[in-house]
Amino acid sequence: MKFTKQGIVALVKVLGPVDAVRFLQIYDSGSGDYTKMRKQWLEKDPEKYLAAVIAHGKKKTRA
Repeated sequence: MKFTKQGIVALVKVLGPVDAVRFLQIYDSGSGDYTKMRKQWLEKDPEKYLAAVIAHGKKKTRA
């Protein structure tokens, strides 16, 4: 039995099928190119970015 399959079998045995799937979903690698997106974020004006973050925080506290 392959290592990955053994791990999944062990998770299902200990957690049950539903919780095993929930546990595995935690480690979803996502999609997209994080490095490329990060460069785009960092190229933006930090003052504008900070102002947007603060404005978003204020919206959440009013709601």
